[in-house]
Amino acid sequence: MKNLLILIFFFFLLTSCLQEADSIKEKSNGQVPMEHIDKPFARYWWFASEIKKEDIRYNLNWLKENGFGGVELAWVYPLNALNSELYQAYTPRQQWLSPQWQEIVKYAMLYADSVGLACDLTMGTLWPFGDSGVTYEEAACIYGKEERQVISRSWEYPKEGYVVDHLLPEHYIKYFNRMLDSFPHPETVLSQSYFIDSWEVETRGLWYEGMKEEFIGRYKYDISPLIDSLYMPGYEDHLYDYMKLISEKVILFYNNYDSVLNNKGINSRGQCSGAPCDIISAYARLDIPEGEAMLYEPEYNSIPASAAILSSKNIVSAETFTCLYGWPRNYIREEQTADLKMVADALFANGINHIVWHGKAHNPVGQDSLNFYASVHLGDSGNLARQLHEFNCYLSKVSQIMKNGNPYTDVAVYIPTEDAWIKGIMPDEKQFIWAWAFYEMRYIYFPEILKGHHPTWINGEFLDMAVYENDQLKIGNATFNYLYVDAAYLDFKSLQRISVLAHEGLAITIKQRPVEPGTIKHAEWGQMINELFDLPNVQREFRPHRVPIIQGIEIPPYRARETDEGLYIFFANPNSENIKFPVQYGQSYTENTRKMAVRVNYGNNKYDINLVFKPYSSLLYRLKDGKTEQMDIEFKPEIPRVKKLPDDFRAPWLVY
Repeated sequence: MKNLLILIFFFFLLTSCLQEADSIKEKSNGQVPMEHIDKPFARYWWFASEIKKEDIRYNLNWLKENGFGGVELAWVYPLNALNSELYQAYTPRQQWLSPQWQEIVKYAMLYADSVGLACDLTMGTLWPFGDSGVTYEEAACIYGKEERQVISRSWEYPKEGYVVDHLLPEHYIKYFNRMLDSFPHPETVLSQSYFIDSWEVETRGLWYEGMKEEFIGRYKYDISPLIDSLYMPGYEDHLYDYMKLISEKVILFYNNYDSVLNNKGINSRGQCSGAPCDIISAYARLDIPEGEAMLYEPEYNSIPASAAILSSKNIVSAETFTCLYGWPRNYIREEQTADLKMVADALFANGINHIVWHGKAHNPVGQDSLNFYASVHLGDSGNLARQLHEFNCYLSKVSQIMKNGNPYTDVAVYIPTEDAWIKGIMPDEKQFIWAWAFYEMRYIYFPEILKGHHPTWINGEFLDMAVYENDQLKIGNATFNYLYVDAAYLDFKSLQRISVLAHEGLAITIKQRPVEPGTIKHAEWGQMINELFDLPNVQREFRPHRVPIIQGIEIPPYRARETDEGLYIFFANPNSENIKFPVQYGQSYTENTRKMAVRVNYGNNKYDINLVFKPYSSLLYRLKDGKTEQMDIEFKPEIPRVKKLPDDFRAPWLVY
């Protein structure tokens, strides 16, 4: 009888949305893993103020009722920080990391868990990591500058702090441990991750104590006198040396972030976008790699998705709908579900299988007056409210299926990191006011010739780890029949590994004759290149010896997953292809039904499918044993209105 009562009480905790939180108890049950949570999350912004329990219940209940499966708590400045007349006024609040702050955060975590919402935490206030507890000596620094990067509009505002140094472990691990010691850790039924946002540490001239000596030890020259010249013509090899060393430090940062959390039984989830490093390796360090849109194009999300495949990770999330119609807040509260669906479908087609809405601002009970500047608006007064629950059901259906099994893989495409590091600064027309360098990999795309082959990015690290057997390259959750390389520059170690794989028999396409980057040159480089091109299995053009998985005159964006139940293929609406920032208001509008005939080659079967895309619809199929089954993922968004920005609109995110 006692056990029965415990089970009844436990069920009540999970299903009740209205109970008083003072009665919430900590749970000791085993956690439900992220793989079993298909509903979207929402970033839940807390503006620095006195957060009340009844307001937490109100906001979390609203999210639960509207089809969300979790939240990501994020702590930022008080609202008066944005008011030029009141910016120096102090807003009462629970002090950052104080017992009172810990209590209200713990309450939010437990209440979320009690109503069936997972609750992730951002591992700091504002972005990037830092606060008033970071000392000058521990702060991020730029070569030749006495001042350190400051974090200002945080939960502690108007008090300022320093951004923690992201390059030396003795500095950032101290910060990690301080956060872990200060954050509450109640036991929950639903699994939890700590989140790290995109890289916003100043990178031009990024430096750390002891870098001069370490650099000289490796490259036999002093880089410090060249820092101001690195991005000028003639210094490309020096820039490559600099980036290679910085990259190692940044990858170690993400590795240690993951390790510190895992040692405490916490998952790591995060974005590496904008980080000055080999981006595949950085994303691969995290338990849940996270992409983002629309400040990054949907195609960018194939990078964290590829990192997940190579490192045997199943979940790939995305911060979704950020600055949808432009930065900072075009058409806020007027967003249209059809436009959002177009973006979400593009993300699914690029390997994302978990949506994190951006986002939900904390509001007082019964109000919907607050919103966060760079997000779409989640609240009763927003245009999205009418179809929100139904739309989230659609996102959940697709996410659930796209988490099953493993992605289908065929062609590994070498990501041109070396080219990006050598090229340095992007031309003005490609820059945003916050994005200036090619290393961010904002504008790389799979070759059009591979469209039917379901390509995956790969880098030198994972080429080195891969095994060639039975005429295939195997790594993580991937099996590749081909390696495709289109790079003007190749690191010597990558060339060595490609050479080994070529001699073992792997089918390789090398589009260009690559040059060795960096100041360290190897005499055998030219001979190795010549020997490569002499091999019969190394070609300058892609000549597949197998038919691609998809054949057709027109092929829409798609994503395929192999499972025990068969092959699932999600075909995104053709309007989801090649979406650029920003989305135009009503860009998804169409009256046309698009038809495409495709053949799917899988296993020993050929499946001929006539794809019929009604306006705003995407399609999902299951293929097994020669039979084709169309899955029901129908969702009809309201017909969007089309509006154009004024002719004299001047985009504030562009560099002029």
